[in-house]
Amino acid sequence: MTDLSFSLPSSLQSKLDQRIADGGYLDTAEYLRDLIRRDLAEADEDAAWVRARLAEGEASGYLETDPRDVLREIMAKLPDA
Repeated sequence: MTDLSFSLPSSLQSKLDQRIADGGYLDTAEYLRDLIRRDLAEADEDAAWVRARLAEGEASGYLETDPRDVLREIMAKLPDA
């Protein structure tokens, strides 16, 4: 296990102390471990969402048309600004 050491401004330390008390954590270390785990899980979920969107795009196929022609077609359908 690695030990970390860092400083916090007193205003942030007060909020951290209150969060620990309100959240039922034993101490700052428990709170920070939980926070890091939740952050990493959220990052994994975000990556999975991106991978799923990429897979959807791949599955939808490819256009043989020149991308510039596709953009011109889209722009032609837009109402004048």
